[in-house]
Amino acid sequence: MFKIQYTDDKDFMARSKRPAAKTDDIIPIVQDVLEQVKNGGDKAVRDLTLKFDKSCPENLLVTQDDLEQAEREVPEELKRAIAVAQQNIVKFHKSQLTENRVRVETSEGITCWQQAKAIEKVGIYIPGGSAPLFSTVLMLGIPAKIAGCSEIVLCSPPRSGGSINPIVLYCAKILKIDKIFKIGGAQAIAAMAYGTESVPKVSKIFGPGNRFVTVAKQLVNSSETAIDMPAGPSELAVIADENTNPVFAAADLLSQCEHGTDSQVGLFVTSEKKADEIIAEAERQLQQLPRREIAEQSFRNSFAVVTGDTLTAVHLTDIWAPEHLIISTDDCDELADRVHNAGSVFIGKYACESAGDYASGTNHTLPTNGAAMAYSGLNMDSFMKKITYQRISENGIRNIGPAVELMAAAEQLAAHKNAVTVRLDALNA
Repeated sequence: MFKIQYTDDKDFMARSKRPAAKTDDIIPIVQDVLEQVKNGGDKAVRDLTLKFDKSCPENLLVTQDDLEQAEREVPEELKRAIAVAQQNIVKFHKSQLTENRVRVETSEGITCWQQAKAIEKVGIYIPGGSAPLFSTVLMLGIPAKIAGCSEIVLCSPPRSGGSINPIVLYCAKILKIDKIFKIGGAQAIAAMAYGTESVPKVSKIFGPGNRFVTVAKQLVNSSETAIDMPAGPSELAVIADENTNPVFAAADLLSQCEHGTDSQVGLFVTSEKKADEIIAEAERQLQQLPRREIAEQSFRNSFAVVTGDTLTAVHLTDIWAPEHLIISTDDCDELADRVHNAGSVFIGKYACESAGDYASGTNHTLPTNGAAMAYSGLNMDSFMKKITYQRISENGIRNIGPAVELMAAAEQLAAHKNAVTVRLDALNA
């Protein structure tokens, strides 16, 4: 981890710049995969699964027997932990539902309202590489169920034996997701975006993934399928002061570093002495991690910026706009109110990012790569769309008709003006 002594915003922005994601080399590969699946359906999916995952499941669709076998393989203690997470995620996401049909009379005779409707068909992608993210099944499946999505399609890559990770399947089973396919990578995104003989076409695709999955989502989004949000490597910022526990702060930084070699963390700390203390502790903890090689490379590409005070630290995190922000300072509550740009904020020395990843109740699908300046983390609105309605009576069209006629004429849209004029003429006849 390299240190930055804060002098001005421009210098900080230059030195804390995220590593550029290189995708030019894989775009042609992903485009070819998308075209193959679009034109070849299930056969193309099978061929690509054999090519990339070295596996060719006899049946792409997970069966009821597969789900029951998976349930038997999951330890009871883990099932109880998953139940705790499920309960909290349900409670938090249900709290986001708002009253439909709040009607407003904008003028006499004109009533307008908005009504939320679930996106009918959604796709969920669950990575299955070195760290199968079964918690993401809960984070995506629960709000989709609460929203009332009528069809949920889940894709996850098969292991060498042709099966999906049993914990992933168990989480899908308890959420009653029954359209589960043993498909991974860009071919899974293509199957959900275009539909095949087996895989239903969906309207929106959710979920994290590697570079191939990320590029595939971006490409299908440019044509006809919506996606959850821009995706990039995981990241985390920690704001620390003189009283921050260095053991806690170091553990938080490394928890994000172990996601991948392209992950990045930032330590925003009030003094160089405390920065050195936290960095030394992180170096010590690194030696104990099973995923040390991954975390070490990520840690080397990360930074600590000495800010002098906590208000400057918040100012700089707003510039960096992290996916996760931990505020572990004496004035954490005051600072939290000042945050403008972050995917999810963790307040106080006991609020570790891991809690949000699994069981506090908030969603762990968050904007990365600075997208927190404009994007929210995944929430109930992500699975819904809002339709506006208006009812206009005779008095209503009389009240606003002349204004609409004038505005339409000013834009030289005669047919727009006429749609009002014929109504007014009929009422005046």
